[in-house]
Amino acid sequence: MNWGLGHASRCVPLVHRFLLEGHEVILGGDGESLTLLRRHFPNLRYVYLAPLQLRYSSSNRQVWAICKAIPRLIVWSIKDHTMLRAVLREEHVDRVVSDNRFGLYNPATECIYLTHQLRIFLPQGWRWAEPLASRVHSWVYKHYNAVWVPDYEDIRKSLAGELSHLSSVSSSSCVFTYIGPLSRFSLIPLYAHAVTPSFDVVAVLSGLEPQRSRLEAEIKQRFAGSEERVLIVQGLMNRPNTRFRRGNITIVPYLNDEELAKAFLGAKHIIARSGYSTIMDLAALGLFENHKSLIELIPTPGQPEQEYLAVLHCKK
Repeated sequence: MNWGLGHASRCVPLVHRFLLEGHEVILGGDGESLTLLRRHFPNLRYVYLAPLQLRYSSSNRQVWAICKAIPRLIVWSIKDHTMLRAVLREEHVDRVVSDNRFGLYNPATECIYLTHQLRIFLPQGWRWAEPLASRVHSWVYKHYNAVWVPDYEDIRKSLAGELSHLSSVSSSSCVFTYIGPLSRFSLIPLYAHAVTPSFDVVAVLSGLEPQRSRLEAEIKQRFAGSEERVLIVQGLMNRPNTRFRRGNITIVPYLNDEELAKAFLGAKHIIARSGYSTIMDLAALGLFENHKSLIELIPTPGQPEQEYLAVLHCKK
């Protein structure tokens, strides 16, 4: 799903696992997410799936932006469903793994739905609709053979907390499998020696516009003229990877996994959205446990899932 880079980045360890098991893998996606996967696996075949161009509201409320996008989400899912049918006519595919793309199921093959969000949280004032939203989501994944949850089944160890745990699944015909957290950094050996700090502050951006650009502007303003060395990773995979320096602030569209891991491990202060894939990445590097860095998690305004995750990990 091309909704920020997290849905693609957490598929990286899955693809590696499939390749190690001897499977042939075909990548599918659109936009910056597909670019990220292709950069990780340049030798794999790929297919373009239906593009989805969404924008957040510039305000702190996203409910109406999402409501207005529902017709486009339905059309997008139908296009995905049709494109998968065309692929299956051309290819023998044993399994389809869909990270939150709603329409990638077909009775001709095993179809897996990957999500950490079994429960849907809505903003204050809309909480009354949460059971309905969760039922709609369950209607989506009931079309699949199984649901893979990238988290721990034990809620006491869970990184997603109540998001990834239903109070009852007894009435569901779905098979839920908790496969553990997924992070591209789990593929990188943790460095036995201390990483030489290159930057005091590392800010990693992602997500939909205009909120991504707004946070970038706020960070630039906040640290302009500071004595701290600041790195801003814009999360823009389709831009030329050229570094810009403005005083104490260095800006780069993206970093490869090893570069980003080193930047995180060497930083005194990390700033990021509290998206679930970011949470899994920070956990994979041990940054929640070693307390060497100040971790500042900033939810996207009006996105209750990220607000919940930020509060959950601040409490921990």
